[in-house]
Amino acid sequence: MHKLPLLAGGLALSFNLMAAVPNNEPVQPIEAAKATDPAKVELGKQLFFDPRLSRSGFISCNSCHNLSMGGSDNLPTSIGHNWQQGPINSPTVLNSSLNLAQFWDGRAADLKEQAAGPIANPKEMAFTHTLALDVLNSIPQYREAFRSIYQKDEITLDAVTDAIAQFEETLVTPNSRFDQWLNGDAKALTATELEGYQLFKNTGCVACHNGPALGGNSFQKMGVVEAYQTDNPAEGVAGLTGADADRFKFKVPTLRNVELTYPYFHDGAYWNLEEAVDVMARLQLGRKLQDEEIAKIVAFLKTLTGEQPSFQLPILPPSTAATPRPQPFE
Repeated sequence: MHKLPLLAGGLALSFNLMAAVPNNEPVQPIEAAKATDPAKVELGKQLFFDPRLSRSGFISCNSCHNLSMGGSDNLPTSIGHNWQQGPINSPTVLNSSLNLAQFWDGRAADLKEQAAGPIANPKEMAFTHTLALDVLNSIPQYREAFRSIYQKDEITLDAVTDAIAQFEETLVTPNSRFDQWLNGDAKALTATELEGYQLFKNTGCVACHNGPALGGNSFQKMGVVEAYQTDNPAEGVAGLTGADADRFKFKVPTLRNVELTYPYFHDGAYWNLEEAVDVMARLQLGRKLQDEEIAKIVAFLKTLTGEQPSFQLPILPPSTAATPRPQPFE
């Protein structure tokens, strides 16, 4: 006699839970990567992990954008050639294809342009593009791979950066618990995490951290309400334009996988999310959040960790007698 009312009540509860997932959120789910040229992606993966593109023969793209560590190196600033201290925190490579530009100051228009920078930067891989190409051209397996894919006998910088970019475009992290909630699974988040998301929106964080990557789509001044205090010399976009109005204007970082990409901000000054949330609320929004509010926002932020890229590590082709030798101990 009571089965039908109980069933009806269960259906109503289920409907209400589903109705709690709105369809007009300022954040959209991350879409899974679809590689259009698997051979090019595989070549780019080899190059991403190959330390012979550096002067020391020790530093690869993966050194600063470690795919076992959220696509970053978990250091305040990266370590470059001869143990040089890098000038700025290494942003995650994960979901970087969603950025409107690359680097904190946006000096590279896309991933292809970005890939060329570190190779020739004396504080990073400290090589030259010419020597990097000499290394690749000296290795028969690389020559054959580039010839097959790009239909040219000589390996060019344009082809190298294109292949790396093609691989990096696959480094997306879909299916986070927050994405599951966005896609209609009302049970994917706890009540505390949902309260954190509401606080994230109501406090104003979402004004800059929106879209699929929750960031990466605008440049904003660091320290709107209060000045940001740091010893880091980076000036942001002003370093490119020379305009005082652009001083301390940086690309808004993605919050995807943010629990993995500590320490935070362009100077890597803050090691835990609670501190980072507190600083952002005060300096950017003029809000002094209570500890309980910060804890709820952090709980929400941890739901943004998606499925990490999973693939077989590449076996790199061996050097030959013609390959320029690394110089790790100059």
